[in-house]
Amino acid sequence: MAAVRFELLQRCPHTLARRGRLHTAHGTVETPVFMPVGTQATVKTMAPWELAELGCQILLANTYHLHLRPGEDVVAAAGGLHSLMAWNGAILTDSGGFQVFSLADLRKVTDDGVEFRSHLDGRPLFFTPERVMAIENALGADIIMAFDECPPYPSSREYVEASLRRTLAWAKRCLAAHQRPAEQALFGIVQGGEHRDLRQQAVAALVELDFPGYALGGLSVGEPKPLMYEILEWTTPLLPADKPRYLMGVGSPDDLLEGVQRGIDMFDCVLPTRVARNGTVFTSRGKLVVRNAQYARDFRPLDEECQCRVCQTFTRAYIRHLIHTGEVLGIRLTTYHNVHFLLNMMEQVRQAICAGQFLQYKQEFYEKYGYNEGESRRGEGVLR
Repeated sequence: MAAVRFELLQRCPHTLARRGRLHTAHGTVETPVFMPVGTQATVKTMAPWELAELGCQILLANTYHLHLRPGEDVVAAAGGLHSLMAWNGAILTDSGGFQVFSLADLRKVTDDGVEFRSHLDGRPLFFTPERVMAIENALGADIIMAFDECPPYPSSREYVEASLRRTLAWAKRCLAAHQRPAEQALFGIVQGGEHRDLRQQAVAALVELDFPGYALGGLSVGEPKPLMYEILEWTTPLLPADKPRYLMGVGSPDDLLEGVQRGIDMFDCVLPTRVARNGTVFTSRGKLVVRNAQYARDFRPLDEECQCRVCQTFTRAYIRHLIHTGEVLGIRLTTYHNVHFLLNMMEQVRQAICAGQFLQYKQEFYEKYGYNEGESRRGEGVLR
């Protein structure tokens, strides 16, 4: 029996948007879905029962960071991540491939693997596909990712070609080393930078290996948004329609909508939790920086259209006071609201797809949110 099973329920008649279900040993995940990021086996400032209360179905944890602390041996001794975290929903673990990108000053890449210096204490680490599979098998997530190299943007074509060769070779090694295929679904990762032919080459090679799901990597790393959307338009339709498609490291509201329109089923990003800790929240009318002085006497909720517990209970003035006085409750409330905002938004997206009204929903969302669909921005996506 497969570790996960994807059920395609409905397609949008006007776009590549799709409505599906991903069946796992820890529950059914309704797609398209946003996965909150729990880097250290916790979504920062949130308890697992709060995530469940918000309707979170699946979250992401970080293999590199959990290997460093507390160590996969401790996680395994606790009965795996689900037991350690007291989380009954599904979990996806990344492979450390993003750290190959983000810790560029602390690592050396070879065909064998990646030599790191720990960002904590400088001790040497060597990640190979085989080592990563052993770590992820011990962590025990429902979905695990193949080890890959995420090339920076911009990179020369020569570099991206060499990087892709490594990623495809590592994908085969990950499959061979994966010890729990009946319990953990191993997803392959499509790289290839901004080069259409390399993306096509990557898809062809990975589909031949018959992974139970596929991720699009190497995006949201500083490239202009229109280029990311163009790459999705080239690449996503090439992936098998009967398997889930995951866009890694993307989580702003506009990117979720654009990704869904181009056929993506799964997303993750630290953006909602990270900006929340800086006093920024998503609202139906756009971003609001509640720590700003203008909200000191503003007794409205963060978002007057929001039904979350925070917006039904507290005011902007109170939350600003908490943040300015360094009270932890302040960032707990902004985080709770932001996670609710994206999870609720994706529920509305799923309903719109089922009703055949996705484009109408997207247009109305943009009009209220104040987003200019043609704008080109960099930088938001490097948050993970």
